[in-house]
Amino acid sequence: MTTTEGLLVPPGHGRVVHTPAQRVTFKVTGTHSRAASTFEVEVPPGFDVGAHVHTRSEELFYVLEGELDVLAFEPRIRTPDNWQKWESSSGTRVVRATPGTLIVVPAGCPHAFANPTDTPSRMFFQSSPPPDHERYFEELLEILGSDGPPDLEAIEQLRKRYDIEQLTPLKHR
Repeated sequence: MTTTEGLLVPPGHGRVVHTPAQRVTFKVTGTHSRAASTFEVEVPPGFDVGAHVHTRSEELFYVLEGELDVLAFEPRIRTPDNWQKWESSSGTRVVRATPGTLIVVPAGCPHAFANPTDTPSRMFFQSSPPPDHERYFEELLEILGSDGPPDLEAIEQLRKRYDIEQLTPLKHR
């Protein structure tokens, strides 16, 4: 990739992928950066991405509005149901992230976020390397956009293709 101009994405701009489960605005893609894909993500009430881990990807989350429960540690025991009750061997627990909270997730670190409130939350999200998460979002939101409950088998296959080991289920109202 060789370019002589930077990229400016004004507020409210970027390609939007939207379903009842989530709204993702692509701000910077692999077309413009070798380092990371960048998104603005609206997290509706009741959405829980489920605890998961990547072997290659690194992620960064920055809460802009609202509140999210977040996890970014290896628990003593990876229980398959409720990551909100996990605890690390050093005593770290799930945190309620408010605006201004930054979460960095290295490769191999279990992580999750959920909106337990009655109002939408918004976060800045960055994933490295691009473009895997761009493609993952497009395909996930297509699955979540269909009528009825999410197709869990399709989500499982999608996550395997994009280096995501799902540890607890994805949920949305």
